[in-house]
Amino acid sequence: MSLLATLFPLLCWFAYNNGVGLVERHYPSLSAIMSLQRRRWVANAAMHETPYDAILAGNLMGSVSFLASTSALLVLANFAAFGQLPNLMQTLGSIAFDHPYAPIEVQIHFAVLLTIFVLSFFAFTLSLRQFNHFCIMLGALGRHGEATEPEIDAIARLNAMAAKNFNNGLRAYYFAVAMVAWFASPWLAIAVSLATVGFIIHREFFSTAHRLAASVAISANRRDAPNEPVADDQL
Repeated sequence: MSLLATLFPLLCWFAYNNGVGLVERHYPSLSAIMSLQRRRWVANAAMHETPYDAILAGNLMGSVSFLASTSALLVLANFAAFGQLPNLMQTLGSIAFDHPYAPIEVQIHFAVLLTIFVLSFFAFTLSLRQFNHFCIMLGALGRHGEATEPEIDAIARLNAMAAKNFNNGLRAYYFAVAMVAWFASPWLAIAVSLATVGFIIHREFFSTAHRLAASVAISANRRDAPNEPVADDQL
């Protein structure tokens, strides 16, 4: 049971990342809707010269860089916890609800927690690299109608790929909360993992932000193509 509860948040993380694409084929997520806005961003940037595009891209990269640095610090903190295992075992004995954990159980749990933060670090650094490439390609984009549609699509897809990796790393933080709950009880870790999945699903598919982003995307499509009616279910 202890091993199952240790691996359960990691399995939920992998299952969501691999399963959300199947759901998006029938119902768009908030991330999918925002990808449409990323395409509009690049298309608008190709029509004018403005410093705002560089400012927006810099803000995105700053957020990713901060979380990548945080992941690196958390990896180091996990290594430090291995060296303080005897003291940690005494602390866990006072907060565990079910039964005292064996040292090997705690070591395995920290190893899985370390895996989550290492994967999040790689996700954030990959996202940062892709946003950097996006900035370069956006700067090299022809202005005043010189850019072609394939160029705009490729740059927008690169931005969406960077956002996808950023969201992947951010979800690792969410499921790390369930990993922390394991120290109190294995059942609590499973419950928090399921609650985290529900929270992410609600945020991506049923939240107020989803409805607002969808309405903006519909309005923008109707304005850009007034002669082509757009049904709400096309998003």
